[in-house]
Amino acid sequence: MSDPINANPVVLDVSQLPTRSKKDQAEADFVDQNLVKNVLSLSFLERKHYEEEESTGDSESDSDMQISGDEKEDVEYFEEEEEEIDSQEIFDLISTISDPEHPLTLAQLAVVNLNDIEVKNDTRSKNSIAEVLIKITPTITHCSLATLIGLGIRVRLERCLPPRYRINIRIKENTHQSENQINKQLNDKERVAAACENDQLLGVISQMLSTCK
Repeated sequence: MSDPINANPVVLDVSQLPTRSKKDQAEADFVDQNLVKNVLSLSFLERKHYEEEESTGDSESDSDMQISGDEKEDVEYFEEEEEEIDSQEIFDLISTISDPEHPLTLAQLAVVNLNDIEVKNDTRSKNSIAEVLIKITPTITHCSLATLIGLGIRVRLERCLPPRYRINIRIKENTHQSENQINKQLNDKERVAAACENDQLLGVISQMLSTCK
């Protein structure tokens, strides 16, 4: 590639990038511990049920089993719906995408920021359409690689998110001189499909995504 368009971008240290807090990690560890407890509890109930059947010779239905309040909570734990995808998870998916002209990630260059990601979930149904809005900030107002970066983000998310998520990628307001034109390109299905059929372009995108975890 020729000389970088922005040879001296501002670079954030990796330690400055937003991650799951220690509180979230503690909650995750607590959930993991409860999961083990619940599995053991259910296994105990099932074993106890069959032992009683063998000793009495009776075949009771599951509905006849007496379960305590605490045990009911254990059973209900497995019936809870999985959590919706949030902004932090989207950021984690795209933050490690490599910039096409620098050996740095989009997060390190502040091209993608947690505060510029919004996820709109319809809580009425787990299968309802959800929207992910991402505003990207080019390092300079005349960056000719902004469209390529947006396309790389779209490819990454389309590969990782369930089909019900609709992706809307836009240039952050007043950060690029061709903002409106790029927005149309990034959200035009036919243009995106045509771009993804270009082998050379796909090669560049694959290289950008090679650093993703």
